[in-house]
Amino acid sequence: MADLLLSTSSRHETLPENYVRPESQRPRLNEVAADANIPVVDMSSSDKIQIISQIAHACQSYGFFQVVNHGIPVELLTEVMAIALQFFRLPPEEKAKYYSDDPSKKMRLSTSFNVRKETIHNWRDYLRLHCYPLEEFVPDWPATPPLFKDIMSTYCKEVRQLGFQLLGLISLSLGLEEDYIERVLGEQEQHMAVNYYPQCPAPDLTYGLPAHTDPNALTILLQDQHVAGLQVLKEGKWIAVDPQPNALVINIGDQLQALSNGRYKSVWHRAVVNANSERMSVASFLCPCNSALISPPKKLTGEGSPAIYRSYTYAEYYSKFWSRNLDQEHCLELFRS
Repeated sequence: MADLLLSTSSRHETLPENYVRPESQRPRLNEVAADANIPVVDMSSSDKIQIISQIAHACQSYGFFQVVNHGIPVELLTEVMAIALQFFRLPPEEKAKYYSDDPSKKMRLSTSFNVRKETIHNWRDYLRLHCYPLEEFVPDWPATPPLFKDIMSTYCKEVRQLGFQLLGLISLSLGLEEDYIERVLGEQEQHMAVNYYPQCPAPDLTYGLPAHTDPNALTILLQDQHVAGLQVLKEGKWIAVDPQPNALVINIGDQLQALSNGRYKSVWHRAVVNANSERMSVASFLCPCNSALISPPKKLTGEGSPAIYRSYTYAEYYSKFWSRNLDQEHCLELFRS
């Protein structure tokens, strides 16, 4: 099955039939807007109240924002992208060792989204890594390129720390105690998707990833600094999120939409591909522990704002999410009160 990987073939001259979307599902790239108002939060600001209010505004109106001066060394971000690209450039027989199309595997190299179920594939290869606790998972990570384990595990630790800091600020922005969300989510799991989008002969006919929301709590995305591809849906229009130097994109996931009682949005987003360049991205996901009970706090469900979603465990949500297609209706709709 590893021969399905896009990264094993050289330049693709035409788009294979099983990647072509029906007319009604195509990205319509000429209709995508550029939005210069995408929220950027400077984490080094000494004005914590301003940071909290910027985050509140971004989570309500966009469902995502970018952070700069976030404390993760710029050199590390550069090393992560470089080593990720080296991995996808390994010889096919080396990559074949890591290939699997079983979504339950903790470490796997695969392609598209759920290659067993789909009829139309996405123009993406990805390496899926579980990252917490690191000592449990790192031994099974790829041994080549040689520095892969070191660089990626250092990055995982930094991202986790940043994620908890952001969850604290998001808690405060909802008027809750700083550690509220972290407490509710329990001992959080952490995953990473290292995405490779090859140069594509027909970007207007396919996706890197079609529109979806993230099933977890918080996503921290390291974007390619040179090639744009992330787009988010705002008020019915797709907006291109152009890379900002050394910024990370923070995405509200489904669990924060539920916990905030719908106040914060788990945003629909997608990845488009490029005719001239390959593109990389590294998405880190903070996920509630499976037994975490997701239910909005009393403070957010008072007079006139009843709970929008019923209580459920994250394990229940996650199994529902994976049993659907990526671009079906918002999975949270299945949990309405």
